[in-house]
Amino acid sequence: MAGRDLRTLFSSNDRSIAASEAFTNRQAQWQAVTAGLAEHIRHVTRADFDVEDLEAPRHNILVFHGVGGIGKSTLSRKIEASLARSEHRPAQWESPSHPEERTLPVRIDLARAAGPDFERVILTIRLAVAALGRPLPAFDLALRRYWEHNHPGEPIEDYLRRGGLLSRFSAAAALPQQMQSALSDVAQALLLPGTVGSALGHGAGALIKALRERRQSVRALAGCSRLADLLEAEPDLEALSFYPHLLAWDLAQIPVGKSALPVILLDTFEDTGDRTHRDFERLLQRIVWLMPNAFFVVTGRNRLQWAETSLEGQVDWTGPHAWPGLAADTAHVGRAVSGRQVLIGDFSPDDCEDYLVRRLSRDGQPLIDEPVRRIITERSHGLPLYLDLSVMRYLELRRGGRQPQVTDFDHDFPALIARTLSDLTPEERHVLRSVSLLNAFSVPLATQAAGMDHDAPALRLTERPFIRESSSGVWPFHVHDLIRSAIRNADDSSDDRWSEQDWRRAAQRAFHALESQWRQDLRHDRAVLVGCLQQGLLLARDFRLDLGWLADAAFQYVGDSIWEPLALPAADATSSGGLQTSADALVETLSAIARRQHEHRERTTSRLSAVLASELLPDDLVELATYYLAKAQRDLGLTDDSRRGMQRVAAADGRLASAARRGLAHLSRLSGDFPTTVEAAGRLGWEGRHHRVLGDVWWVQGDMERAVAAYLAGRNEAEEHGVVGETAMVQAHLAFAVSFSDPLRADDELDLAERLLSHLSLRSSEMTARIAVLVRDAGFAADLPSRAAVLLAEIGVSGIAYAAAKLQLALCFHHAVLDAQDDLATAIIRLRALTQGGDYAYYVDIAHFMADLPLPGHTARAQWIDGEQRTRARWRHLVTARRSQLATPR
Repeated sequence: MAGRDLRTLFSSNDRSIAASEAFTNRQAQWQAVTAGLAEHIRHVTRADFDVEDLEAPRHNILVFHGVGGIGKSTLSRKIEASLARSEHRPAQWESPSHPEERTLPVRIDLARAAGPDFERVILTIRLAVAALGRPLPAFDLALRRYWEHNHPGEPIEDYLRRGGLLSRFSAAAALPQQMQSALSDVAQALLLPGTVGSALGHGAGALIKALRERRQSVRALAGCSRLADLLEAEPDLEALSFYPHLLAWDLAQIPVGKSALPVILLDTFEDTGDRTHRDFERLLQRIVWLMPNAFFVVTGRNRLQWAETSLEGQVDWTGPHAWPGLAADTAHVGRAVSGRQVLIGDFSPDDCEDYLVRRLSRDGQPLIDEPVRRIITERSHGLPLYLDLSVMRYLELRRGGRQPQVTDFDHDFPALIARTLSDLTPEERHVLRSVSLLNAFSVPLATQAAGMDHDAPALRLTERPFIRESSSGVWPFHVHDLIRSAIRNADDSSDDRWSEQDWRRAAQRAFHALESQWRQDLRHDRAVLVGCLQQGLLLARDFRLDLGWLADAAFQYVGDSIWEPLALPAADATSSGGLQTSADALVETLSAIARRQHEHRERTTSRLSAVLASELLPDDLVELATYYLAKAQRDLGLTDDSRRGMQRVAAADGRLASAARRGLAHLSRLSGDFPTTVEAAGRLGWEGRHHRVLGDVWWVQGDMERAVAAYLAGRNEAEEHGVVGETAMVQAHLAFAVSFSDPLRADDELDLAERLLSHLSLRSSEMTARIAVLVRDAGFAADLPSRAAVLLAEIGVSGIAYAAAKLQLALCFHHAVLDAQDDLATAIIRLRALTQGGDYAYYVDIAHFMADLPLPGHTARAQWIDGEQRTRARWRHLVTARRSQLATPR
């Protein structure tokens, strides 16, 4: 509770220091609810309030958001109970300030585990207001029509009983009778036989006609201006999502003495979707907007984004005008303020700053200066307890006679350990220390890392408030960052504290537990692999463990050609920097290999050369660094260095020998020795990606049919082996070949390539696909040279030399199709400059073939598979065929 901070008051003789208690608790959240309700009641009881106004801003929502496991669902349930019956209200919670207004609370759990759907949400709200004991004719008419259309032959009461809703609401049994009463009244007013419910196919039309004519017989419903429109609409889910407007109108017609204020609590809102898929969220937002006379309390992990204009088109009403209380600059933590989004649990950095500013002051100014406040905020990870301990440390240092400095707060508090461990069992403390070695964990992983043979301690630990749960990632749990840091680094004075050897044994157990997780992953889930690698490498580095299974995992990582980033937190301050352990060397190797998709290849060669020079890698991993160094050298045009590296790897006959032999075949192709390349491809097999090697040869010959067939075979083979990176890579090459011969088919192939590449990080293949787009548009697009210039700049950043030459060849094709001789001559000059080192020199030959130009006398002739003349004829045919296509609209 708010009040004087007596601990701080008695921590200093300086009476000029003002100390205020800045912590918040659930009482503040309750105050936010009661204040919001009071404001809402004043709004809806104003004479000018119109329940049918669809344009006015909405103030009927309050949002509590925070990290998982902080007690949001408990808060939601407690609010529901407190509003329903005063005896359920906690003693410290004050009575609502609106005792004259009866509230009708209903909580709806939107968690996936609860299995909610939109129909159930609508029915839950309707059942809750059934307690009023009054028909709601407009809504019930529409609902009955929807129900008969979508649930033919199924009585609504059977559905409610089966779904458990009848037992939840005491007045639920009266719902069918209330609906039937409303339907009978309308049938009688329209002189229809039976009821509208039994003859909706005929009666609905008569009712709609009467409503539009505003007949006296249906005057009770004619005031609902949109009822006829909703009855005319197809009774599908879309229409159902607008029926809350009718419910709001019905509620507004109930006399004041008989009415009640619906308070609808939507819990676990994060499970309604994500930032991309908002279909369910859009339907729920309609309920909130269309029921301005109801009050909504939303609890979830994330702030609602409805006040952001960037959501236009994803939900129906957006922006700060529509939702003034949800705008980002009105959000505050844990306090009842004008903003309608309240952060509970950990503080945000701004909230930490606010706390530290208010906690200690002198003459209205913060006592703790800004640099110290900043480091405390950074170290706290938003945990209020850390802020409290830091304030006490600040006062303690002042008592020692000096001004506290920033360095005084690079500190872990043993008190955090004591408070964290205080109510844990010995087994739970053992598990907690074990999982503090891991970034994330599951119950089985925690049990194995702790060396236990039963899960109960780990299960109990996951229920503790400092264990956070997330649905994303491989493992669902992690220790609060600050608690984890304290347990790992602070002086532990507890009776069962661990020695250095205890920590090392625990690291070994965790390391082997990760190995088991990886080896037992029969689905070869990429996320499991990366997660185990990330955590295993960290343990191996920090505790100087042998790499063991990490070598096998590293080869699997590179084998999939997906390249998620791998990076470890910085080592502790005692490290001298640089590569110290074999784990450091392996992390640097994998990081350099993955980052080559985003860094210049010169950076890749520099990093991998440094790893090899360190001699920290075991022999079976030296070939890994050597092979990818050779690949980077090839991309940079360092052909001789690349060939020597590939030969070393091939001669070692290790796990990358086939890939190295493919690399040597590629080098033969680069030099124009195509017969050797084809002969080598015959010995490569799947491991050497033989089909892709052949495809790379055939397209250069101008034989796009054979190239496409080879790439298709390679793609099918990659799909059979489940190697998504290779599948995407081959598809990019396939799209490139097709773009020369069939621009219409190329659209589909490029779309597929884009989809396959979208979740990967394959820079060179992305370049190939983007060059393929230019080839497809050659002759058709006047802006193709300017687009090529933009792409060329991006290629320059990557350092992929061959891509620049390939792009220039695409430009030559464009100019040849248009018979733009001057532009073609300029492009050929640039192409010759790009290939003057000898690699891809035959691109210059191909450019001449396209335009049917004679080769210069000094040209180094490539060894074409079936001779220069046939190759020339095929390339010239591609150009003339494209010219013919220009005359036919695409």
